[in-house]
Amino acid sequence: MQDDLEVVPVSGPTTTGDAVGAPCWLSLSARDLEAAERFYGAVLGWTFRRGGLDDAFAVGELGGVPVAGIAPVAAELAVPVAWTAFFSVADADAAVARIRERGGTVGVGPVAYPPRGRAALATDREGAAFGVWEGPTESRWHVDEYAAPAWLELHTRDAFEAAVFYGEVLRWTEGSPGRLEVSYEQDKVVLRRDGEAVARLNSGPVESASPRPQLRPRWLACFRVPDPRAATEAVVAHGGSVVQGGDWGGVRGPEDSDGRRVAVRDPDGALFTLAVAEERKA
Repeated sequence: MQDDLEVVPVSGPTTTGDAVGAPCWLSLSARDLEAAERFYGAVLGWTFRRGGLDDAFAVGELGGVPVAGIAPVAAELAVPVAWTAFFSVADADAAVARIRERGGTVGVGPVAYPPRGRAALATDREGAAFGVWEGPTESRWHVDEYAAPAWLELHTRDAFEAAVFYGEVLRWTEGSPGRLEVSYEQDKVVLRRDGEAVARLNSGPVESASPRPQLRPRWLACFRVPDPRAATEAVVAHGGSVVQGGDWGGVRGPEDSDGRRVAVRDPDGALFTLAVAEERKA
């Protein structure tokens, strides 16, 4: 996002980083940087390069292509260890004002990151955490449902209501360069750019106060791996755990029982999903 917390690209077919309102980065708030590097390196095959902040920030790369960032700030800031999705905005102050006007909560920021931009952390009306970023982003940042190593899903009570909130906050579908498209499909909302899906909003039985993270409203980071079963074994071998019942804690049925998609936690409790890398659908 800047020289210290830079926004960098994710490999995949669908470019999102230069589109206002689109996802532009994934970040993990960790307790121990070296421990996180060991875990995600073993599970996802990432290698790491250190960024700024006296090397207290790491960029995870797959095949030399950056995928996400890790910063050991959870203990310092007294925040949960968690993955956070950031979205590009033209004006962080205006975006923060829209979040508050529409019933969301701003927890941090906007905070300046000289010389490149500004960021804020917030939650939507249901309590799902997300971030906004104002400033230059890497135009090669990619995310895609099938081929890219990262994919984003919002799990929320009402996907259509959430789409109104995010659409107004992030200015989806407005006539700007790289315009995004929103389609309503059964109980889902799909965000697309140039016809390709870049994120999905899902309706389901969430509980804001649930002690189980998989049942709370959230943006879920899904990482593609060649073999989810082998990656799941690596999760357990390196101190993580499998989330029984999958993404929705078993309340939506055995839709992921074929092993092609597995919900897991890292050793500090950060929730994410492993999914098999697939051929892009026509």
